[in-house]
Amino acid sequence: MIIGIIGSGGREHAICAKLLESKKVDKVYCFPGNAGTNLIATNIEIKVDEFEKIKEFVINNKIDFLVVGPEKPLVDGIVNYFQKNNIKVFGPEKVASQLEGSKIFTKKLCKKYNIPTAKFGIFEKIKEANLFLKNSKFPIVVKADSLAAGKGVYICEDIKESIKAVEEIFNGKFGIAKNVLIEEFLSGEEMSYFIISDGKNYKKFQTAQDHKRVLEGDKGKNTGGMGAYSPSRLINEDLDKKIIKKIIEPTINGLKEMNTKFIGFLYAGLMIVDNEPYLIEYNVRMGDPECQTILPKLKTNLADIFFACCEGKLNSINIEWHDEKSLCIVLCSKGYPEKYKNNLPLNNLNKINLKNNEFIFHAGTKSIKNEIYSNGGRVLNFVVLSNSFKNSRDKTIQLIKKLNWYNGYYRGDIGYKVINS
Repeated sequence: MIIGIIGSGGREHAICAKLLESKKVDKVYCFPGNAGTNLIATNIEIKVDEFEKIKEFVINNKIDFLVVGPEKPLVDGIVNYFQKNNIKVFGPEKVASQLEGSKIFTKKLCKKYNIPTAKFGIFEKIKEANLFLKNSKFPIVVKADSLAAGKGVYICEDIKESIKAVEEIFNGKFGIAKNVLIEEFLSGEEMSYFIISDGKNYKKFQTAQDHKRVLEGDKGKNTGGMGAYSPSRLINEDLDKKIIKKIIEPTINGLKEMNTKFIGFLYAGLMIVDNEPYLIEYNVRMGDPECQTILPKLKTNLADIFFACCEGKLNSINIEWHDEKSLCIVLCSKGYPEKYKNNLPLNNLNKINLKNNEFIFHAGTKSIKNEIYSNGGRVLNFVVLSNSFKNSRDKTIQLIKKLNWYNGYYRGDIGYKVINS
């Protein structure tokens, strides 16, 4: 089996590594990949938005199916493009991808199908939004409608902060903005909940807890994710049933009524309030760094799962998991999520000897003359599986210290709620 992976982050490296555990997988190509994928697969210097070039390569190299990692090509319709060319793709179609591409699309779906979510308002002009804010309770949440790499969400403590957030969104900080979404602030604890679907059937695909804020104690600016652990400390049988019944199934049924089928990972970002789930947002792909946290726990052959989804035969697969606790810490470039330097050497990386259940997944890295350099804000993902979250975190930090990369920083408190509780 020959597989192509579209993307260049830690998620794609983790997917690549897991696929290559299968004896059925002969070769993996990554478009464009990173320094980590380059060590185990073949990187191809084609950008994720160059659909035509990817198509030519897929045909010429007899790739059996494609796995789309990041959200933007999905929202831009890459799956529809390849389906027209009779190429199998693991990922949702363009309409279904609006679950992530437009927060307003998702909010309207929630309203139509009674999916529990925060109360909200949609505004086309700054004046209308500001008038609404003047009569609102704080804190309040202001969101850019479009994709914003996990950074288009403002939790505003007062009217001044919220007006500034609205102005930044309408002034194009996250791209052209026709609308702004303002919603009530839900006080609870967040959880990431994953399913995988073949367009007809779905199966649960673990839970995780992400840490979005840049500083310890979940303070500071939002990032793409500073670390995660799996499973979530919040999940229980009663909550699991509520999530499926109130959120997942109405969403899938709603998409079917729109004549679109969902193939791929669906990631529900939830707020849990008194054991009741509320939908914050959907992502139409595996989370990052949740993917790096979850995939090492997977027992079942990932290539078999993906291929079954492309064939509409997910029900033929029994998905099994290891019991260990998994924790991931992201090593970032100093300055992230604001300004940071690239092209900084990661000198000690090849000196780290990983033991069983220890993993390093590359994110923002690149290879220059067989040396590895930083190439992004989130640079490396360190993951450890063990019998306890504390043990996993301690071992993860030990690995980071062995690297001794003085140009980077990380949060040492990932999983603090589950470890200290």
